[in-house]
Amino acid sequence: MSEELEKTSDDLTIAKPREVVAVDNRSRNQALLSYWALPSIFLTVALLGGLRVGADDRAFIFFPPPLITLVLAVLLILLFVRGGLIELRSWIAANEPPLRNVSHIWVLLTLFFASAQAFNSVLPERGLLHWLFSFFFLWTLWNNQFSSFDARRLLRSLVVLFGTAFVLKHLLLASLYSSSGGWLQRLAGVLAQGVSLGTLDAPMFGPATGYISFFTLGLYIAGLVLMERVDSRG
Repeated sequence: MSEELEKTSDDLTIAKPREVVAVDNRSRNQALLSYWALPSIFLTVALLGGLRVGADDRAFIFFPPPLITLVLAVLLILLFVRGGLIELRSWIAANEPPLRNVSHIWVLLTLFFASAQAFNSVLPERGLLHWLFSFFFLWTLWNNQFSSFDARRLLRSLVVLFGTAFVLKHLLLASLYSSSGGWLQRLAGVLAQGVSLGTLDAPMFGPATGYISFFTLGLYIAGLVLMERVDSRG
């Protein structure tokens, strides 16, 4: 009987520290992901979202985010709050340590600028198409303000939204305005310019611009997925 009690006591003394170590490692990993990995991802998106590559000299060109992208980013942040991806009451609270509140505010700032630059990455730089794309984003985000959804449904809708804009800008429009296209391609471009009275004019960029935009959007969605998983586990 005494031997069984010793075995059980030994098991308890061994198992309890392991549980404590597992909890410590989990909280440490979540803190590393929340306060270091996520801001780094969103800062990278903010830097790459306005980057373009010139068609002739292959030089890097940086386009600052237009004012409309800041409005779209505000609407998107509101959707994140409504969808439960951002819990403002638990992120910024008076009973939380100041360092944790500052870290959460830093994540929100980097998320805001990353969202603005994600829109900047798929918006045409000027002309009628710029405002058509902007109206498309604005109308979609405004209607979603009055819809009911959760975080995962919101992420799926964002993938479709940004994916559609990426295909339209970097595949269809890029091939339409490409100088290396065939005669049918050039004829379609001339007809489009004639019908729109030149308002569809767009600057030419190198093919690397599409790759940068694809990587930027993929990194942005990956950051949102990581943020959703951290919040669901926490």
